[in-house]
Amino acid sequence: MSKFKNSKRESFLIRFPSVSLDSESNNLTYRMKFNFSYFDCSQSYGEDIKELEKEKSNKLIKKLIEFSRENLKHWKNEKIGSGNHKNSIYVNYGDFPQHSNFKHPSYIPHQVLWGRFRLDSAVRLVGFVVSDKYDGTRHVKTGMKFDKNTFYIVFLDSEHNFYPKK
Repeated sequence: MSKFKNSKRESFLIRFPSVSLDSESNNLTYRMKFNFSYFDCSQSYGEDIKELEKEKSNKLIKKLIEFSRENLKHWKNEKIGSGNHKNSIYVNYGDFPQHSNFKHPSYIPHQVLWGRFRLDSAVRLVGFVVSDKYDGTRHVKTGMKFDKNTFYIVFLDSEHNFYPKK
């Protein structure tokens, strides 16, 4: 060990990542992902993300960052609210709700599981996940694997119209 420190060398080396995908401490596969490729703002009850006020847009991004630090199972078990309004942050509905004010987009596969993230009192991020049956299986054409820990965002529902109270 040298008595002398080389500050230039140390500042150069510190810029390189020290984390590995193979490391036991790496939790990239644990964290959930969001996908906006199925986003639909064409329906009258949905909101267009491009038209959000800056404050709402910033809140949405902050929530997505927070949610993506954990997996879907975590958010399914994490409760929010109080009394009769206490519910999970993420709820999996399974099928598209029959009494929804939204219409099931025809380009969404019928095997998906619909659900929502609660962002605020009435604001919901609505979308779907693939089921356990498809998780890890390869798509016949692309060869890519399905991932049940990805939430595909379809609607931004600010008035609780996707799953309105009966």
